[in-house]
This record gives sequence, structure tokens and C-alpha cells, in this order.
Amino acid sequence: MNRRAPVPADLGPLSGCAEQLAEAFVSLASDIALVIDADGVIQSVSQSRVSPIALNAGGWVGRPWIDTVSGDTRRKVELMLDDLKSTGVARRREVNVAGENDAEVPVAFSALRLGALGPVLAVGRDLRAVSAIQQRFLDAQQELERGYWRARQAESRYRLLFQVATDAVLTVDARSLRVIEANHAAATTLGAGHALAGRVAPELFDRSSHGMLQDLLLNAGSRGKPAEIQARLSKTLAPVAVSATPFRAGDGLRLLLRVRDAEVRDSANSANADITRTLALLVDSTLDGVVVTDSSGRVVLANPAFLKLAECPSEDEARGHDLGEWVGRIPSDIATLLGSAHEHGIAHLVRSSLRRADGVAIDVDITAALLAEGEQERFGFTIRACGRKTEAHAAWLQALAALEQGVGRLPLAELMARSAQLIEQRFMSSALARTEGDAVAAAALLGVAVEHLQQALAGIPAERADSPSTSF
Repeated sequence: MNRRAPVPADLGPLSGCAEQLAEAFVSLASDIALVIDADGVIQSVSQSRVSPIALNAGGWVGRPWIDTVSGDTRRKVELMLDDLKSTGVARRREVNVAGENDAEVPVAFSALRLGALGPVLAVGRDLRAVSAIQQRFLDAQQELERGYWRARQAESRYRLLFQVATDAVLTVDARSLRVIEANHAAATTLGAGHALAGRVAPELFDRSSHGMLQDLLLNAGSRGKPAEIQARLSKTLAPVAVSATPFRAGDGLRLLLRVRDAEVRDSANSANADITRTLALLVDSTLDGVVVTDSSGRVVLANPAFLKLAECPSEDEARGHDLGEWVGRIPSDIATLLGSAHEHGIAHLVRSSLRRADGVAIDVDITAALLAEGEQERFGFTIRACGRKTEAHAAWLQALAALEQGVGRLPLAELMARSAQLIEQRFMSSALARTEGDAVAAAALLGVAVEHLQQALAGIPAERADSPSTSF
């Protein structure tokens, strides 16, 4: 059985009530209503008295409807008028009309013809509230995206600075697998003192990791691509992440070997919301200046310790400036370091100088390492103030000498107890230096009570806090 399409109702009898219908629509369900003749000319305008769309809308009477909308929405009015001629009904379209002070107001119009020869009734809804909500949504979305990228950039910044400050870096000959150069962190991490040059790199790790490390180095050298594995240190058996990145030197292929704590690496690669905060704490608390530069030696990143040493107000002030403006006894020092680090992967400059803003120069040791990871070649510098380290080291040696004087006069158990107390005091002094004298923060850094820290620094054993300490 075939169904016939419904016959549209004849609205011709309502054509004489077009203006009254317009008023009714505005009072019930719309914000503006237009009565338009067969030529598209506006005959009357009705709009809400509470929040009128356009105070000058009365002036639209006698003007073509198409002339009351913005140029980019005129086409929509033309399409609505075409629909009205063919079907008598025009679907909803959004146009912009001129409001107060010529500001454009978005309005959604629907229209129908009242009979075959009758006028057109166009009813519109003010979309300013909807547009404002949409704009707020877009603004919020963009702010979230900006916040996300700011967080990502901050995390990348701290990761890179943390890497420069803490990673053990070695330059290895790709053919013999022997160490050519190593930074200070490598000597500390691998527990080999300063005697790393000439050693076969895999043999610096636990025996169980030798095979994997040899494969890592050989594959990185033959394929020319960076690779990474997990290995174990020889003495502590602690897990570490070891990455090998090949680079060309003047006399052949070399490998840049990076060794980092596996637990720190796993945390940094996890979806841990606190990782940026953790890395920030570690980077900002280090006493060594850490700077990342581009291939020409211009500062890209710098940690607070460097800014404090150089008396530079902020990282933004330092960014883009040549590192040689602050560091080096002669102008060519940084260029020499960059050239050497580019060729060998690592370069050292012992007893250079850093010039502060007040013109005072302090002695520093500088290490530069090639950051071969990533598309842009960058270099990481660690800058260690010699004066501060020398004073601390002298005090430490003096305390050890005083302790050695007790040999033969005190039993070994007593000497060991005093040694433990001395080492504890050194660790606590270091924590206080990192937190700039904040005892609460230093205690939290060490995981001890504030009272215990204060007693230990005063030379009072925690288990006998009411007894005076014994001196030599």
C-alpha cells in the first residue's frame, strides 16, 4: 500500500495576520521576527524589548533583507529566499546582523511563506549567549593545550638538565670498545676512581652484563643507530640504563655511552604526575652549575646554581647569550671546549674562571659533553666552583686528620663510632648547603627528624642527647 506524502497546510488565511504572528513569536519563543514581501524587502520588525538584538532594527523596514546582514552571510539569505520560492519553507541558517556600535550579532533564522502569494515570516534566535559559551569552551581548551605544552616543555627542560648534571658519560672507541674519555660522574658511578681511560667498557660493569653490553656497543657501531639496554654495576649490582650513541670523530667512529640510574629513568618515562616536580627539586638543589648550549655555545638552558654563580637575574636573561660571556680565562676557552667535545664526546677544562656580574672572577672546573641524542646538536656543561669545594674538602681533611690521631689511644670500636658520626655530619652539612640552611628541608631530604639533624651537627649523639660530646 503506497502512502502519499502529507499535503502542507495552506497558510494563506494567516497572511493578513503576519505582523501579529511576528509579535506572538517574539513574545513566546524567539528574539526577533521579520515580515518580508515577495521581493525580499522587510515590511516590519518585531524584537524582544528585554534584550533587543539591534536598537536600529526599526530602520530595516523598506530595505532588502539581504542588505541587513554581513557580507560573508549574504549568501545564506539568498539560499533561504530561493528555498521560500520553491518550497515555501527555509531551513535554519545562521547569519550575522549589525547590532550596537556596528558589532555583529549572530542570529539563527528560520522562515516560511504564509500562503502561495503571502508574505514571509522569518523568525530568529539570538546566538550571542551560545557563541560566548562556545568561545569560553575554545579558550579553555586552548589554555589546557598551552598548559599541557608548558608542562611538557618544563619536563623536557628538567630532564635535559638532570641528564647533564647526573649522567655518567664515557667516550668509547667503536672498534676496540676501550674508554677514551669519561666525566666525573662516570668515575663515581662506576666506582673506578679516575682510572677509566684505556679500560674495556663492558668490563666496567658486572660480569653478568658483559655479553649484553658488548652486543650493544658492536650493534650501535655497525648500524650507526643509538640503542639502549639495562645492565648492572659491578660493585653494588644496582640496575642502570646504558645507552650507546654513535658519532663521527676525526679519526673514526666513536660511541657516546650514557649510564643513568634505571629507577630514575623508569620514573621519568612513567605517567607520574610528580616527575617534573621531582626532577625540578633534583636540578634546582645541585650545587654545580649546569648549562645546555647549542653548537655555537649560546645558552639554551641553565639551572639556578649557574645563575647564582654568574649573578644572572634569570634563565631568560641568560638564554641566547654566548656562554663565553661568563666562563673562560680567555675568549677562546668555550670554543676550544666545544670543538674538543664535538670531536671526542667529552672535554675538560681544569681551573678556568667564571666572571660574575660584579666583575669578580672565581675559579671553576668545566666539563663539556656532547648531547648526541635528538636532531639538534647540543652540549651540556657542568661548572664546579673550586673555591667552595676546596674549603669544604680542607675542612673534611682536617677532621679526618684529627680522627687519625686517635689511633693507638682509642679502641677501634670508638674510632668507628666517631667516624660514623663524622660522616653523618658531612652528609647533613651537604643537605643544609643544598637547602640553603633550611633545617626542616634538609631533614626531609635525608629522611631524619629535625632534632636528630641539629643534635648531630652539634656533635651530640642521638642516643645520648643529654651527654656532652667527647673531643680528641
